[in-house]
Amino acid sequence: MIIHLKESINAQRINELTQELKAFHIKYLGKDVLITGSSLKSLPSTIENDVDQFWAMDSDIQLASKTYQSEKRSVQMGNITIGGSTNNTVLIGGPCSVESEEQIRSSAELIQSLGLSVLRGGCYKPRTSPYSFQGMGLEGLKLLAKMREDYGLAVITEARDATHIDEIIEHTDIIQVGAKAMYDQGILRACAKTQKPVLIKRGFGTTLQEFVQASEFVLSGGNPNVVLCERGIRTFETKTRFTLDLCGVAWLQEYTNLPIVLDPSHAMGYAYGVAPLAKACTAMGIDGLLIEAHPNPKVAKSDASQQLNYEEFTTLKRDLQIVANAVGYNIV
Repeated sequence: MIIHLKESINAQRINELTQELKAFHIKYLGKDVLITGSSLKSLPSTIENDVDQFWAMDSDIQLASKTYQSEKRSVQMGNITIGGSTNNTVLIGGPCSVESEEQIRSSAELIQSLGLSVLRGGCYKPRTSPYSFQGMGLEGLKLLAKMREDYGLAVITEARDATHIDEIIEHTDIIQVGAKAMYDQGILRACAKTQKPVLIKRGFGTTLQEFVQASEFVLSGGNPNVVLCERGIRTFETKTRFTLDLCGVAWLQEYTNLPIVLDPSHAMGYAYGVAPLAKACTAMGIDGLLIEAHPNPKVAKSDASQQLNYEEFTTLKRDLQIVANAVGYNIV
């Protein structure tokens, strides 16, 4: 249940209600809000005089539900707004991994030259094999921060686990919670304590219910700036890396109030399929795309097969604008 308290309620009474209901207390849109589990279906008579408005929910998708807030949330990513009523499709580009200053600088120059605003690059890589490149760590984070200063871009990178989440919060503008880290409550609870945007990727074996509930950890902790990212799920198919769940995206658009980003690079796993998938995603009127680009994908230290070269990325950006225009959106 979500409960909006009356403006006249003082701090002591709010604390009493929080304890009585075993609730989360947050400030949202200028209101004192209590959130309990969805098992509470009726308002206790003892608190009726304290309540301005309340919503009994069908499941623990609560703050992210359109039943609670019908309008899509608006999240600021640097100087670009994603979600809300902007009709922006934010194109986030850059390499899978930060590999050197020369490499990430060339990516920043590309993003800036195309009039885009958000640069991606992995610094802590959650690789399947312990013998694979694990990322540059803090050194990579500092390089991303340097690109932000030099080119005026917002930067996003992935948290591998909770041991370095504070470093990522300090050095980046947008925190990415990866598919393998989606269940890491240490990361989610740390993200809840900041007001920076948090992009949560769907786990490859995760239901939509579980996916959105991960966002509730951040929302219920007081950070309203959450974006969901569909990046493909594991199915019986073996010819592609994963299966991009556009049906799931349609469900998220219908039932949640969170901006939605799609990652066709990780879903497909091969560069030849990224552009067609990105166009299909754009045609759905989605809020953002996360697409990997590398100056020379053949020598990339991670996910070489799925990264576009700069010419391919530039062509894709041009083509996406045509698709976006057809559905009333703009690539930014």
